[in-house]
Amino acid sequence: MLTLVRGSIRPLSILIAPLAAGCADTRERGEEARQEASSWIELFNGRDLAGWTPKIRGEALGEDRRRTFRVEDGLLTVSYDAYDETEGFSDTFGHLFFEEPLESYELLVEYRFVGRQFEGGPGWARSNSGVMFHAQVPGTMGVDQDFPISLEAQFLGGEAGEVRPTANLCTPGTHVEIEGDLVTAHCVNAEAPTVPDSTWVTVTIVAHADGSVRHLVDGDTVIAYEGPVVGGGEVSEWTDGAPQPGLTLRGGYIALQSESHPIQFRRVAWRPLSPP
Repeated sequence: MLTLVRGSIRPLSILIAPLAAGCADTRERGEEARQEASSWIELFNGRDLAGWTPKIRGEALGEDRRRTFRVEDGLLTVSYDAYDETEGFSDTFGHLFFEEPLESYELLVEYRFVGRQFEGGPGWARSNSGVMFHAQVPGTMGVDQDFPISLEAQFLGGEAGEVRPTANLCTPGTHVEIEGDLVTAHCVNAEAPTVPDSTWVTVTIVAHADGSVRHLVDGDTVIAYEGPVVGGGEVSEWTDGAPQPGLTLRGGYIALQSESHPIQFRRVAWRPLSPP
């Protein structure tokens, strides 16, 4: 069969071939997207806190008498509605640990800040939370320890006109290297946007077995570093069994924070990495 195209006669098969190739490309991209989605392992099931254990400052591991961490409407929620405002926050920082340690992985967290900061929370903790990773074994935290020895991707929200980039690096009890220099500052700002409260944000942490780490916001790298080791301050209590200064960190536990401002998580997922 022949058809006339721009004054010339060409076989119809020549015209169909590019369309078929385009369809094949579309199918291939769709398959890649499906494989991409299926490669993630969900850590939060959307129903309950199975696989997660709270550690609230001043309470034993596994206790959370005011239900700081809970699931509401399918979202993992940090709430302070059961806290006594006359007592204030009293530095009752909390962490919700996943039950298994991770090594050489991508970690994906989708979050948003909601509501107002609980009365008495420190000023710096307004619209402030995060995910701890490469963290110490939760059972080695002291009852009154405020933060686990770990690395933290710090989540910040902001109001109009503020400069509060999200996905910063904080280092409770740790140090890292950036471009070959040892960094001992507790927090290092990422080259990231200021995201208004109530906006859903996707943060990905890429942590390779060689110690190199990147934070990404909505797919864009905003900070990179390497060589994480145990050391430094910002941890209120070092206990027996906790990692000691000088130890190189290549993996560990992850934990979601409660720092006095309500926050919700709709997804927490991970997938293993091949060597870089």
